[in-house]
Parts: sequence; structure tokens; C-alpha cells
Amino acid sequence: MVIFLLALTKSKQETMINGLFETHIEVSNMEEAIAFYSHTLNLELAHIDHPRRIAFLWLTPAKKAMLGLWEKPSPIQKRHFAFHCDLEFIRDNAVSWLEKNDLKPYNFLNNGCTDPMVFAWMPAIAIYFDDPDGNSLEFISMLDGQGQPELGVLSYADWQKITKTI
Repeated sequence: MVIFLLALTKSKQETMINGLFETHIEVSNMEEAIAFYSHTLNLELAHIDHPRRIAFLWLTPAKKAMLGLWEKPSPIQKRHFAFHCDLEFIRDNAVSWLEKNDLKPYNFLNNGCTDPMVFAWMPAIAIYFDDPDGNSLEFISMLDGQGQPELGVLSYADWQKITKTI
């Protein structure tokens, strides 16, 4: 009986959370942050609370995820979060798109290389950049196949070579 109840409880917990709906970051200037996130990253402005110096943007057209921008006096606490993107965009266009929009792409290792890298344990491909306040943003896409944590972080080309030989 106890085993059944544990299994039932675990089953309910597994379906309880369907994703992350909202996250907040601190920004030094709300208007500049709104311009960056709405014009550069094409997020839809949902609401501005002028007296509280807070803005909300939709992350998806289906309004299933939201980003909150909270204006704070310096120094702000810098954060990191990732945007789920299509593999083809990250692999083929993200770096040039970032550069065209005056954003400096960098990889997870921040070693001067601007090629997207693969987190083999997931596996996922990602490229990073900063918003105007220095928050670390990431474009990420899951890759097909099983994770291989023993491979660490590697280039997409190396990932392809290794996974094609398996």
C-alpha cells in the first residue's frame, strides 16, 4: 500500500509542472531594456507598470512564457537565462544575426571563439551574448540522440564527427 501511494504521488508531481512561465531580471534603465528586448529580440511588450518601473514581455506568440524587467539602481544583480531556439537558427544564423545587431556572441567557454558549442551531457547546442546591462543570455536548442557527459563541452563539428561514428 505504501509503495502504491508513493508511486501515485510521484506520478502527480511529474505532471504538476509544465514549464517555466515567468522569470525576472534587473535592468538599469527600463526604457532601454524594453527597446532591446522588444525591438532587437522581437519580444512582444505585454504590460508596463510605470509607477513601479516594471515591464513584462511575452517570450512566445502563444503567451506561454513571460520576461519581467525590473528597473533597479546600480549595481544590478546580473542573471543568466536561455531562449529556446531552432537548431538551424543557432547552427546557421545566430552568430551573424547577433553581430548584425551589434551583440558580441561568445561560447560557454568564453575563449574568444564565437562558434556555438555543444553540451554533450544534454545534448544541446548553444551560443551566448549579453544584454545592455550585462545579463548573460543564451540561444539553445536540444540535439537528437543520447547525452554523453564524458565528452564535456565541444564544438558542433566535433559533436557531429563523434556521433556519426557511433
